[in-house]
Amino acid sequence: MTDQPTTSPVREARSAGESFVHTRLFEVLARAGFVARGLVYGIIGLLAFDLAVGLGGDLASQKGALRTIEHQPFGHLLLLLVAVGLGGYSLWRLVRAALGHGPEGSDTALERLGGLGSGIVYALMCALAVEILVNSAGSCGGAKKTTKDVFALPAGHWLIGIAGIVMIGVGIYQLVRGLRQKFLDDSKTEQMRPAIKKWFTWFGTAGHVARAIVIGLVGIFLIKAAIDYRADEAIGLDGALAKLYGQPYGPWLLGAVAFGLLIFGLFSIAEARYRRI
Repeated sequence: MTDQPTTSPVREARSAGESFVHTRLFEVLARAGFVARGLVYGIIGLLAFDLAVGLGGDLASQKGALRTIEHQPFGHLLLLLVAVGLGGYSLWRLVRAALGHGPEGSDTALERLGGLGSGIVYALMCALAVEILVNSAGSCGGAKKTTKDVFALPAGHWLIGIAGIVMIGVGIYQLVRGLRQKFLDDSKTEQMRPAIKKWFTWFGTAGHVARAIVIGLVGIFLIKAAIDYRADEAIGLDGALAKLYGQPYGPWLLGAVAFGLLIFGLFSIAEARYRRI
């Protein structure tokens, strides 16, 4: 009697993943993720814009944006839907990173690496949303607390420096993607009317540039924190916006970037319809 060949766990997992990406559920979760991402960036941009034009308010990080959602009417339900969307977006990115393709497109090695990082980041954002839902008091500390924890590790300042370099790299990638309008390659432009394509292109360009500026600033201050051995110099997204506000012509700079982040939020929601999954 001959032994039946066994299927490796890796092959079985890949086969299951291949089947999953062609399901309706995978597409729904991915597209819901773009809406959730758009809401988060839109709220951050709106709050920053209010401060820039003198309407008051506070700058918000991703966690601050999630708390803002929670404070709205039916906030817990809205935040639950956003958490599901962020989880769906993370799942889409991680599956694409693992398989190298989805049902409507494929990724290069660099895109898969970026997808892995993005998937992890949005999984953490999903976890933050769940944390807020479970315990509205939550836990605070932000980038400074996280950096202090990393500094305590062996070679921790090197890890912070590497994280800063990665963030700057991501910022440059976003800048190039926006200015060269590479995001159009991943979109169903053939389904757009000329007017929609025009606005979609403009929103995508402005939004990517604004996002690149903020990500790049976060990276620069992470590197500075690593060089100076000072965790308090590390900043998050809200800290990067605050740095802009503190510069000469700060309200104008903050207003322009905040408007770009708001536009990126609208672009992300539009991507829910037109992105190749």
